Amino acid sequence: MFTGIITATGRIAAIEPIGGGHDMRLAIETPAGWLEGAAIGASIACSGCCLTVVALQTDRFIVEVSGETLSKTTLDSWRENSRINLERALKMGDEMGGHVVSGHVDGVAELLSVTPENGSLRLWFRLPPELAPFVAPKGSISIEGASLTVNEVEGASFGVNIIPHTAGVTTLGDLRPGSRVNIEIDMLARYVARLRQFNLGDTKA
Repeated sequence: MFTGIITATGRIAAIEPIGGGHDMRLAIETPAGWLEGAAIGASIACSGCCLTVVALQTDRFIVEVSGETLSKTTLDSWRENSRINLERALKMGDEMGGHVVSGHVDGVAELLSVTPENGSLRLWFRLPPELAPFVAPKGSISIEGASLTVNEVEGASFGVNIIPHTAGVTTLGDLRPGSRVNIEIDMLARYVARLRQFNLGDTKA
């Protein structure tokens, strides 16, 4: 589990096709010391996608990505030197600064516009239609692994604001109209929607 508070940005150092070209292995460079205490098998959120460490070096870790993940996320567009957001898994006792994020990407959204607004940036995204019902004003959403508050919703589109600090310490400040981003809806919204599919008064199995 994660909180959606990005603690570093990494760089794709190498990409190796595996599994007959359907899967891939990634080498990701991190800031000095960021991997201290990490171990083989650890989970790291990479721009919102939870990936398992299969090998470690001093300031680099290796992950393997399945074709299923590539088809459901923006990872298929990553290239060498691409910058990505990083977050280590939540530990008991850590501060919950964002919201509960699983690292299981629900889909890909498209950035429609970026508009300066006072000291921040207003970003508008278009969701896949099947995800639109799960996003509500003042609810939480994970964009490229970053926990953000939804300002408003219009149909399948929604807007968020990012402050200069967030733009500077994540990849969100690099986005331009047309950029594709990984989206994870609020876990609470997911379960509420699931419950509504059933008649809770019906106790039959």
